[in-house]
Amino acid sequence: MSGIPSPENNISLKLERIARLAKQAPALPLTSLSHYIDEEWLVEAYRRTRKNGAPGVDGQSAAEYADKLGSNLRMLLNRAKSGTYQAPPVRRVHIPKGDGKQTRPLGIPTFEDKVLQRAVSTVLSAVYEQDFLPCSYGFRPGRSAHQLMEDLRTCMMRMSGGYVLEVDIAKFFDTVDHTLLGEMLRQRIHDGVLLRLIGKWLNAGVLEEGQLSRPDTGTPQGGVISPLLANVYLHEVLDKWFEHEVRPRLRSSAYLFRYADDFVIVFASERDAQRVQEALPKRMAKYGLTIHPDKTRLTRFSKPDGRGGGPEREVPLLGFGLHWRKSRKGNWVVQAKTHRTRLNRALRLTSHWCRQQRHQPVHWQWLKLKKKLHGHYAYYGITGNIRALRQVYEAVRRIWWRWLNRRNNRRLSWEQMGKLLIRFPLPLPRIVHSYVG
Repeated sequence: MSGIPSPENNISLKLERIARLAKQAPALPLTSLSHYIDEEWLVEAYRRTRKNGAPGVDGQSAAEYADKLGSNLRMLLNRAKSGTYQAPPVRRVHIPKGDGKQTRPLGIPTFEDKVLQRAVSTVLSAVYEQDFLPCSYGFRPGRSAHQLMEDLRTCMMRMSGGYVLEVDIAKFFDTVDHTLLGEMLRQRIHDGVLLRLIGKWLNAGVLEEGQLSRPDTGTPQGGVISPLLANVYLHEVLDKWFEHEVRPRLRSSAYLFRYADDFVIVFASERDAQRVQEALPKRMAKYGLTIHPDKTRLTRFSKPDGRGGGPEREVPLLGFGLHWRKSRKGNWVVQAKTHRTRLNRALRLTSHWCRQQRHQPVHWQWLKLKKKLHGHYAYYGITGNIRALRQVYEAVRRIWWRWLNRRNNRRLSWEQMGKLLIRFPLPLPRIVHSYVG
């Protein structure tokens, strides 16, 4: 019927209302937010939750949860609002790294927990988007790693380079202080339902090989809400400190660029850069964080002019390496290319995968490799990076040939592989993100 708003419009109107309240009272905590979360809100949270993930400690899949979706969401809403919801521990598994020998831990919440975290995260995001500063790019609506890279590139071009402080926070997501995070949240949120749920998630614990542990630091492993909580923490610890306390005391211009816990600061003055480099460990230690000494460095990144700067200087960030190079018009410009460590890792992962799957049908392997290459191009396909993309394309063709050549002791010449690639062509490199300048 006309005149009746759709569920999507209802959610949008609620989010606009929350954002307006937060913007009108930037220094005041908001006391009544959980009433926006109703059954319709949970349905939208369910819709936005990935359905093909591994099950958590309850063993329930998304498909099983969907069999009784309406009643499941109603019971979830009642438990969340009444305070009887018990956050289940996160199931921890270890997945292989690129070489297949080492592993890294992965946290898997239950599907229902993901839905509720998505619902709460959506409310909080509407509030904090009014507070977060432009220097923050990670896990925010309308912002991305590519936007950060382009803004950073533009900044360096405008400053003709300068000095870049690359900073690494050691095990950030494992060392966030729960007490301090709670204090930060209460500066903006005074809704008991939401704060109680966040507290339960922080203390839910981790289940690994039948053993339950409850660390007193860190954000929920694998949790939908973890990126937002991380942004809240670093907004207070880093962004506001740099913008309101550091920059006004510097002699020259300086700019912070942060994506989650990865960040760089660009300075016009070397002395300013050194002062901030000395102050950062003390600032982080105050909030239980540690700067990794071996992965934090200050680099001169001046435009090549014969005084020490040069195209060989590179600033790594988010899988890219920023460097100076000549444009087609003969001007020095800053461009980004796939960082060598990421490129090598991508090829190592591909080789490991081809080895493991070499006995699968060729058509099946082809479909999977196409997907992998499309994903690589989608992230690394930026202006000025076509050479690295071609390198990956050619290497993947060779890697695939090498492992097909080793299955069932059948010899496959490169000429035969060429005919196979005509039948099963791999996607050509392409620029997905075009930058001007």
